[in-house]
Amino acid sequence: MSAFADFLEPEGWQAVILSLKVSFWATLLSLPLAVWVGYVLARGQFWGKQLLNGLVHLPLILPPVVTGYVLLVVFGRRAPLGTWLEEVFGLVLAFRWTGAALAAAVMAFPLMVRAIRLAVENTEPGLEAAAATLGASKPFIFVTVTLPLILPGILTGAILGFAKAVGEFGATITFVSSIPGETQTLPSAIYAALQVPGGEGQAARLVIMSLVLALGALIISEVLAHRMARKRTAR
Repeated sequence: MSAFADFLEPEGWQAVILSLKVSFWATLLSLPLAVWVGYVLARGQFWGKQLLNGLVHLPLILPPVVTGYVLLVVFGRRAPLGTWLEEVFGLVLAFRWTGAALAAAVMAFPLMVRAIRLAVENTEPGLEAAAATLGASKPFIFVTVTLPLILPGILTGAILGFAKAVGEFGATITFVSSIPGETQTLPSAIYAALQVPGGEGQAARLVIMSLVLALGALIISEVLAHRMARKRTAR
């Protein structure tokens, strides 16, 4: 146990724990919106659908630094929205771990939406139509019919989003900087270690931790998706 604890310096473990905390909240808070947007993009027919699709996927196309700058302009302490959040809710995002969670959520959101959208598109709409003919309301149909069918896609999207949030760097460091113990996540800790003479060893160990977390998330995603698919087939 001591050898494991000594694998990283205290600052490195702080970065790992903070990354897990940031990624957890980023995934948890953005998942309901991702489910709704994924369903709307898969099933909805409305003006502006392609515009919404483009906006959702914009963080994947833009340089992450641009996304971080936009977040800083919109949610900074001197920005109208940032000032309002602080005065009304006492919520400060810029240069805080909460801002790191927001940046991670924005960058992970497209991956979550895409996985959920594909799950909805692969679901037989006739099942929803059959429930509608029996008089079920749309919310009831979604909760009792659609949601169980797309659950593997939701789990996959959530875990992929979590893995993306763990590895987020550009938007996070632009929006909240890299403050040890406050906003220094795993990627920014790797970058900071590389700026210090003799820090290559610490950086390498942090990279190993990053690989373990990312691969672990992907493996869990695959296992859960296959289990859910087998259960659905068995029924």
